[in-house]
Amino acid sequence: MGGIRVEKRAALVVVDLQNGFVNRHSRHVVPAVEALVDRWSAGGRPVVFTRYVNGPDSPYERLLGWRRLREAPETDLVDAVRGHARRARAVIEKRTYTWFTPEAEELSAAERWTDLVFCGVATDSCVLKSAADAFERGFTPWIVTDACASEAGPDVHDAGLRIARRFIGARQLVTTEELFARW
Repeated sequence: MGGIRVEKRAALVVVDLQNGFVNRHSRHVVPAVEALVDRWSAGGRPVVFTRYVNGPDSPYERLLGWRRLREAPETDLVDAVRGHARRARAVIEKRTYTWFTPEAEELSAAERWTDLVFCGVATDSCVLKSAADAFERGFTPWIVTDACASEAGPDVHDAGLRIARRFIGARQLVTTEELFARW
């Protein structure tokens, strides 16, 4: 893995670590994300959180029949990261899988980030879609494999990582330790 490095203009994007997405399959990732945010922030690097809110007549409701995450407490970030979110560069509210809302696009351009490091929930949807969109927009995306999970279970998490390897490149999937070894 020599020659891979994360640029200094990188942001950590914590995707949808919300009460409504944390269950028996994804709960284990909360302390891993909290530790990652602590280490990342200690280096003076920016952290951004996303928070998904489902709206009435959304495609999730119309096409998938999925009616969750419409209001608090489901839409609230988990307690373990709320303090971090208050100190974060931003908390981006979104109504889609991707973190690339107009606000996120503006922030990325203003900060001149070259690399976006993704962690959180769910590996197979919001993390994957955000990383693929970052790739297509010219950013260097990273997925921290031990700091993301799927609320649908480990098999679905693994499937998301398999697809991510094809979408953004196998070298872009790293563990927390591999990520910090590159700095």
